[in-house]
Amino acid sequence: MKTAIIHKKQDLTYLKWSHIRSSSGTAGTFLKSQSSLGGAKIYYKLSNFDSEKGVIGHECVNEIIVDRLLSILGVDHLSYNLINADIEIEGRTFNTYLCASEDFKNRGESKIALDDYFRTNAMPGESHYEFCARNGFKDYIDEMIAIDFIILNRDRHGANIEILRNTRNHTLRIAPLFDHGLSLLYSCGSEEAAAAFDIMEDKRCQNFIGSGSCLENLNLIKDRDYVFKNRLTESDKAYIFDGLDGILSDVFIDKIWSMIYERYLIYENL
Repeated sequence: MKTAIIHKKQDLTYLKWSHIRSSSGTAGTFLKSQSSLGGAKIYYKLSNFDSEKGVIGHECVNEIIVDRLLSILGVDHLSYNLINADIEIEGRTFNTYLCASEDFKNRGESKIALDDYFRTNAMPGESHYEFCARNGFKDYIDEMIAIDFIILNRDRHGANIEILRNTRNHTLRIAPLFDHGLSLLYSCGSEEAAAAFDIMEDKRCQNFIGSGSCLENLNLIKDRDYVFKNRLTESDKAYIFDGLDGILSDVFIDKIWSMIYERYLIYENL
């Protein structure tokens, strides 16, 4: 699926939503759904949802921003579309921007969370990082650690990294990076909160690899010059935020860009 923003309102009231409680401690609920279009399975998710106020977050917009950032840097990842849609939840209709993505599994593949795979396959005393390196995932994990620092991803737990297995063909691979909604300014519910947000604060994060500090985790990367295929430049702001006018305010756009670019420069110069 090629990343796109669909501004024309779509009628997706036929979708049935399941409740996934937020693992970050925020109020509200994250809802997911799925459908099949032309033989392809499509997964949908909403930003933070409140049963009284409706959609109160902008996590889905973060997915598009990070999607484009990863494309620039040359990192393998799941692509999302951002869709303006009417949805129905518990008999009420809401209008919002939601995310849609295709299934990243190939035919014959099954998935298992990395934490579960680690529990059944790790060697005694082996760290999570060492385990991934032994299984051929080092470059992927180094990219993930660097990205999670740049966007301050607060939710990289062991189920947000997946292993894909095909037992018939005896293949094993790690899934493309996905699920970056709880990053950037997701916790800011107003322009005032966004303006006051400290973009360089090393907030505690839920990381399966390394510690709870995205900054400290950069020390796990030994060859930082070779992590990304490409570099980020100031001119990339236009591409990253193209089409987001009217979805995010200028205050959010400018603050998010400052966060991405300044944290990227810290990563490059450490």
